[in-house]
Amino acid sequence: MLAFALALAACSSPETLTRDGLINAGVPQPVARCMAGRMVDRLSLLQLRRLSALGKAKQSRDLEQLLHRVRSLNDPQILSVTTSSAALCAVGLGG
Repeated sequence: MLAFALALAACSSPETLTRDGLINAGVPQPVARCMAGRMVDRLSLLQLRRLSALGKAKQSRDLEQLLHRVRSLNDPQILSVTTSSAALCAVGLGG
């Protein structure tokens, strides 16, 4: 069973993992889908992994709280990409 779970996880794309992480962090599914597409094009895999740790820590109440938590990573590029993606996707212009 563990081998199956590991094989399944290995098949997940960075975009899928990012989207799922955003949803787990409290971002609404349509916004998370839009944001993930933009973020994987603009951030490195290492930066995406740092972001994924936020989703594992606890769920945010809203995008504002998520962005506050993103600031704690002290990475200007992560903050810029996440903020611009959240803004564009929330108003329907990111897709």
